[in-house]
Amino acid sequence: MSVEAAQAPPFRPVLRARRQGLRIAAAVAVGFTVGVAKGEILPFLAPMFAAQFLVASPRPLGAKQAVGMIVLILVAGEALVWLTGLFGDRPAVLLILLGLIYFACFLLQAQGKGGAAAFLIIVIAVMVPMLGILQKDLDESIVLILFKGVLGGVVLTWLAHAVFPDPGGDAPAPTVASGVDRAVRRALANTAILLAMVVLCLVDSRFSTAMVVPITVASLLIQLDLAVSGRAAFGLMIVNLLGGIVASLAFAFVELRPTLPFLFLIVLVVGLLFGGRAAADPKAGEVYAGALTTFLILFGLGVSPLPASTPDSFATRIGLVLFAIVCTFCLTALLWPAPSTQRERPG
Repeated sequence: MSVEAAQAPPFRPVLRARRQGLRIAAAVAVGFTVGVAKGEILPFLAPMFAAQFLVASPRPLGAKQAVGMIVLILVAGEALVWLTGLFGDRPAVLLILLGLIYFACFLLQAQGKGGAAAFLIIVIAVMVPMLGILQKDLDESIVLILFKGVLGGVVLTWLAHAVFPDPGGDAPAPTVASGVDRAVRRALANTAILLAMVVLCLVDSRFSTAMVVPITVASLLIQLDLAVSGRAAFGLMIVNLLGGIVASLAFAFVELRPTLPFLFLIVLVVGLLFGGRAAADPKAGEVYAGALTTFLILFGLGVSPLPASTPDSFATRIGLVLFAIVCTFCLTALLWPAPSTQRERPG
């Protein structure tokens, strides 16, 4: 008994990682397939929310936490719809307000706060203005689309935990945050970069349906906080580009055999590929979660009934992902504060 007890703890992290990977894969596969079957405008929303919730913590969302998340996202979505309608014809004012939202979220992320909510609000603050300005013929209101997406994400996380329960024990320690001054400067730079991408999509007709560009940029900016070397940053770029390439291959396979069971199988395999890696390596969790987000958005836009979601336009989105990656790395190299060469004195 004592030998078994001594050997049990080392296996618990492995079991937790395996179940976490299975939860992520099952949630995104079920959510994506159900969204496509129901003809959702954005079938990637619910699985994307679910993936973010699951990657953020191995623990299931509590009832209060879930309600708080739903209310937060709905309030943010409603506020952004109102701001877009009010200042849509005054783009300078709208961009200033969006910049304040981006800055607050990036600052929370840089300080190790906010969890999945900060990134999801950034995504919403990108999607709502673009859909509100460029896709005015949506059959449903944007807030209703967001509500169904976040509610579906919460339900998917609960179902995933019910099928693959957490083994218990201590959860991984949270990531150490950057210093306050450095976090502020980096958040300002990130805000400028993301705003530039949003402006590009709003003013250039070639990017009018390229929602994936600013969302990929936002995901990369958050992931780059984890890259402590040039080699790690290059690996991050490759992993995110891989998400786009896998989405392209998945779309080609679905075009050959457009059935829901085949669609489910493809998303499940990709979920295991990226979700499994995110669960197995907590340090790289945000990176593989970002690649999974890229895959879900690209693949989801490919099968979405939104205008311009045709096979021909889908083929160009891989180039858009590469464009987003290159722009992000070039702009961060120019705008991010240089790493300090001196140790900070204790205050």
